Amino acid sequence: MGSILIQTKEITKKFGDFIANDKINIAVEEGEIRAIIGENGAGKSTLMNMLYGILKPTSGEIIYKGKPVSFESPRDAIELGIGMVHQHFKLSPSLSIYENIVLGSETIKKIKFGKKSFGGVLIDRKKEMAEIQDLVDKFNFNLDITAKVRDISIGAKQRVEILKMLYRNVNLLILDEPTAVLIPSEVDDLIQRMQDLKKAGKTIIIITHKLNEVKMCADNITVIRGGKVIGTVHNDDNTTDSDLAEMMVGRPVLLRVKKSGKMPGEKIVYSVSGLSANDFEGKKILNNISFNIHENEIIGIAGVEGNGQTDLMLALSGLLDISEGKVTLNDEDITGLWPDELRRYKIGIVPEDRYKQGLCLGLPVSWNLIAGIHGSSPFCVHGIMQKASMQENKQKLVKDFDIRLGSDDPAVGSLSGGNAQKVIIAREFSKHPQLLLVSQPTRGVDIGAIEFIHNEILRMRDKGAAVLIFSSELSEVVGLSDRVYVMYKGEFVGVFNSSEVSFNELGLYMSGVKRMTREEIFTNG
Repeated sequence: MGSILIQTKEITKKFGDFIANDKINIAVEEGEIRAIIGENGAGKSTLMNMLYGILKPTSGEIIYKGKPVSFESPRDAIELGIGMVHQHFKLSPSLSIYENIVLGSETIKKIKFGKKSFGGVLIDRKKEMAEIQDLVDKFNFNLDITAKVRDISIGAKQRVEILKMLYRNVNLLILDEPTAVLIPSEVDDLIQRMQDLKKAGKTIIIITHKLNEVKMCADNITVIRGGKVIGTVHNDDNTTDSDLAEMMVGRPVLLRVKKSGKMPGEKIVYSVSGLSANDFEGKKILNNISFNIHENEIIGIAGVEGNGQTDLMLALSGLLDISEGKVTLNDEDITGLWPDELRRYKIGIVPEDRYKQGLCLGLPVSWNLIAGIHGSSPFCVHGIMQKASMQENKQKLVKDFDIRLGSDDPAVGSLSGGNAQKVIIAREFSKHPQLLLVSQPTRGVDIGAIEFIHNEILRMRDKGAAVLIFSSELSEVVGLSDRVYVMYKGEFVGVFNSSEVSFNELGLYMSGVKRMTREEIFTNG
């Protein structure tokens, strides 16, 4: 590491009266890997978006290579040598790898007349391919540059995004939640690529909430809380995950799921047999899904996003038609029932998207806490809503589930992501369900709320509920579950005892490299 490459001086960003970044001062040296960590909504992405030209600071300044800079757009940042890889990739599936990399910066063939050269209109594909191949070889990115992006893995797509920036000669690379959709082996590969880029003289800023990965790759770690820099620490043995979590949240946090040790019962509460489903075009998206959940048991569904987990949750919660198969609860057939009918069977549903599927943003918290049972006593009598009962219910659940409100009964859309998720958790768990269908329980939720939600899920399991969890966080699936099923391309390819399987082994099944036979899945499940 050498001189300071980029720094911010008293940089502030306001959205109306809300201060997203408050007088932030950071300095990143050349050749450094700097991690920026903080809770959801702490201001990390806002800060990075200003460094990349997506947002303009309200006040303060950005210094790059010793000079104040001002960006009107990301193009300005790229021209100065700053690139950013977003969490959600911006690639064209139908184009090849090299076409995606050069898109917008194509090489035009020169036309010669005598000793003079003129710009033509045709793309010099041969030259482009040679340049991209040299770039792939230089950084050892192990890609077939002629392959279509739609045919490559998630990890390979991320390497393509990084190469897009390297092709434009950036010196500073900003990575926003780079491991969010990667399997364990791809995470290890990315960390190695980052180290190789550092050796090649590149500077990297990584935004993430995964503390174990921060410890594996960063030189220094900056913590942001409530829009302010809490501190920057050197990444060494004296800095633990627990220390970082406490800096992020402001209090000690239990980072690991602590189970009670209670074993699943023998009684089968929930059974799914031979379930299949088609999309709106008639294409099969779920194929012969079968599993059982016992009382006091949590089953986790693991898989790279887009392999059928969302579809399975929709099918089981009554939002996707089932073409084949049977679903029973305590031996009673509930196949294909609508969500309101499922609730009569004491089934709690925590949907994948809390804002689109779980909450009415414009309604107060008290109304959202009775959604699904709003037509029943004591909240509705003879068609008249009972405000006193609604308020009493709200006060109890807000206290029991530690929901932080800015006023007495605000619109749920004004709450933070963690508190909005707690509203759904409170509503569904307080009904004492015998079955819980939970999708992405802690997505976009800060560490403190994650600890609380995990404990509530385990508490429901220990009270006798059967629980099915879908999560893109592999550590969450394994930490909470008794057994883990792996989905790949709409079907189960493996099932494991969570205490006996490694992340790397699960990753092989998640990527389709390994799979069990149906007989093995049935036997192990």
